[in-house]
Amino acid sequence: MKIKKINFFIFFILIYSFESMCFSTNDSLEYKIGQMLMFGIGDVNTVEDSDSLLLELSKNHLGGIILFEKNINPNDSYNNLKKLIDKIKLVSNNSLFIAIDEEGGRVNRLKEKYGFHSTRSAKSLGDENNLDSTYFYSKQTSDLLKKLGINVNYAPSVDLSINLENPVIYKLERSFGRKPSLVVSHAKSFIDSHREDKIITVLKHFPGHGSSKNDSHLGLTDVSDTWMIEELYPYKYMIDSGFVDAIMSAHVVNKRLDDKMLPGTLSKKIINDLLRNFLEFNGVIFSDDMQMQAITNHYGLEAAVEKSINSGIDVLLFCNNQLKENQVSTDKIISIIKNKIQTGEITYSRIEESFNRIKKLKQSFGITN
Repeated sequence: MKIKKINFFIFFILIYSFESMCFSTNDSLEYKIGQMLMFGIGDVNTVEDSDSLLLELSKNHLGGIILFEKNINPNDSYNNLKKLIDKIKLVSNNSLFIAIDEEGGRVNRLKEKYGFHSTRSAKSLGDENNLDSTYFYSKQTSDLLKKLGINVNYAPSVDLSINLENPVIYKLERSFGRKPSLVVSHAKSFIDSHREDKIITVLKHFPGHGSSKNDSHLGLTDVSDTWMIEELYPYKYMIDSGFVDAIMSAHVVNKRLDDKMLPGTLSKKIINDLLRNFLEFNGVIFSDDMQMQAITNHYGLEAAVEKSINSGIDVLLFCNNQLKENQVSTDKIISIIKNKIQTGEITYSRIEESFNRIKKLKQSFGITN
């Protein structure tokens, strides 16, 4: 009698996951730290290539993953991506954020060349200023994300088109326009469509990237002399009207908001004092990629992790779009955070606050084990 070949690695992961659910509790420190972390999955675009990630997801209770275009198989793209996402969910023993940047236009991972629908940029939709069009195109996107099993869209951008030479916002057509009221109306339409499909949307980039002269992916971006108070208006209006699921921080420096010149993500004055206390947002705050050069060129990994958590960031994003020698492991980040808690540099209460926000957001959108 022939015995079917077994993928022993997957079998081991499933057994490990079952044992973890039986013998560990979801209120352990390790679990709560893991929930605060999201990682890129490298260059994999098939299930077989992702075994090491599956082990880390299961072992470290990671809060989620982020997908990029490199994770899309050019052959039978939809089905292969669906299989990859399904497998990741299967072997993880906790609820996961499955995230992507799908703004439309040039910030678009699910491209037509892979068989997906066409999209439009925020600028083109803002210029047309027809909310039905914005809803139509964003609903196409949210419907697709739901079918694939993606539950977080790092969009829309509510940055204002202040600097027309801005290389990362205006030049990439990522802003709906210059007027806060215009940006808010189209952002709400975008969010409406996603909420109908139970997709979490994440406003970005707080406290405003639309006036910048530089790209924080490539280095220090100082908006102290160009930033305007009205860049906060979209956040204020949308928080007050209940249209904010989550917010992403920017790595921009603004000495008018923080005299220590810390990037927004690392600044307690910008995240805790301004966004939490003044604007009264108590939901989940995601960091932008912690490996962007605005952070890595000026702060060590340990300092960046400590400052971001103490600033009020709930979920730390490590995309790992780096050379292999510069990538970071989940074990290393968890070890850094645990050590900082032991030394008192990060308090347990800060971990508890973030964990509770994350749990509440996941439950409200039906993201369960």
